Amino acid sequence: MAAKIRKGDKVYVRSGRNKGAKGEVVRVMPVREKAIVDGVNRVKRHTKPTRDNDGGIIEKEMPLPLSVLMCIDPKDGKPVRVGFRNEGGKKVRFAKRSGQVI
Repeated sequence: MAAKIRKGDKVYVRSGRNKGAKGEVVRVMPVREKAIVDGVNRVKRHTKPTRDNDGGIIEKEMPLPLSVLMCIDPKDGKPVRVGFRNEGGKKVRFAKRSGQVI
């Protein structure tokens, strides 16, 4: 199945404690059906010191389910459903509201 949300997409969070937040997708985990969005769903983790870091309280983004994310329409900046169509022999994603290719 094709991915409706990909790395680099601007997305809107439509439910949960981060409802209404917007950000850019940093990483998509298709097997787990989750994505990490920059600046959204930040939590504090208490970590032990390792060779790589000093430990302490670290703030980082946690994954969100793909079902709570919607792509943002490049034309008007509002959340939009994503569809697929063939253009010139290639399968492309498009915004269902405006018809513009994402």
